[in-house]
Amino acid sequence: MSKISNNSIDRKLRYAIIGFVVLLVIAVVLLIVVSRTEEANKGSERFVRLAGQTGFSCEYAEAQKLYAFGDGVLKVTKERVAYLTLSGNEVFSVSVSYNNPQCYINERNCVVFDSDGYGFVVMNTDKVLYDKPTENKIQSAILSDSGLCAVITESVDSYGEVILYNTDGSQISRWSSYNSGYPICGTFSENEDYFALTTLNTTGAVYHAYVRLFSLIHDNESITTQDYAVFSIDDSSILSYADYIGSKFFAFSSDRIYTIQNDALVPMGESFGTINYVRVVDDVLFIVYSNGVNQINQLKVLNSSGTVIYDSEVGSDVNAIASNDDLYALSIDDRILVFDSNGNVVSDISVDEDIIRIGFTDNNRLVVVSTGGVHTVSY
Repeated sequence: MSKISNNSIDRKLRYAIIGFVVLLVIAVVLLIVVSRTEEANKGSERFVRLAGQTGFSCEYAEAQKLYAFGDGVLKVTKERVAYLTLSGNEVFSVSVSYNNPQCYINERNCVVFDSDGYGFVVMNTDKVLYDKPTENKIQSAILSDSGLCAVITESVDSYGEVILYNTDGSQISRWSSYNSGYPICGTFSENEDYFALTTLNTTGAVYHAYVRLFSLIHDNESITTQDYAVFSIDDSSILSYADYIGSKFFAFSSDRIYTIQNDALVPMGESFGTINYVRVVDDVLFIVYSNGVNQINQLKVLNSSGTVIYDSEVGSDVNAIASNDDLYALSIDDRILVFDSNGNVVSDISVDEDIIRIGFTDNNRLVVVSTGGVHTVSY
């Protein structure tokens, strides 16, 4: 009896040990999977002391004149526009006489214009491409990826004008708005076959928003334009921003997204509380919005069909936004969040200075213009 009892106890002990080992292995595997999942969701979280990074120091007043551009910074003043290296050395410059200089930058080119003034200059990171005066006061200016420039101006005998320029500064077209109201903003399609313009007619009892599409006809090195289509919306929203995802057009009011479907401009999806910032990155929309005044900002990422691939609270005060072909960076409060076009957090960086502007460079780095100077930060 004693031998049988001991064998039974030994078997139970072996089963218990085997069971414990199996559970321990499962627990370790689950721990690894969960930690990797959390790491993928959070990105790389770290603290960066900006003064310890490469770059150069400057006073706050000087930093406000600096814009991240290419692998350096653009210094914009009323008297001069200069391109600087990340060490602060000047590469080239152009003299201007602007009262209120404003800057629009894409990855390859930039345009600096005198808001409510009469001149603008277009450059890349190698040289000044051209410097132009205008007949009427400039309201805004944008660039296509290849360097086509659209300048919106006031007009003496219409609601406003839009002048398109080629990459060498030659005028492509000049359109005056007589019936559509004030020009608000413009955008080029990705392949630069179309230019879209939003306008606002204020002559009636309610505001009336329009979108005008112009086709850009490329013939060897010359470009001509033709009226293509006109759309309007039924409500009194102001379409203050527009962009393309490939050949698909999107316009944005303070709380809605509109797109063209079945030859009509229609709202897409549900309304937002307040749309604050919009960027297009690799065929997806990055939208910073809030659900009311003084509410925390949220970031929503949508693909071109309107499917939400990311939606989360991000912080209170937006400092700066940057993007390139594949990535989106948001400086908010004391953090810089970098996302890929799938809505994954690539990097989560905390910094010790207030940020003014940011921009992408090569080699997985950000140019950070802070109150203390210019710095480079790896992500």
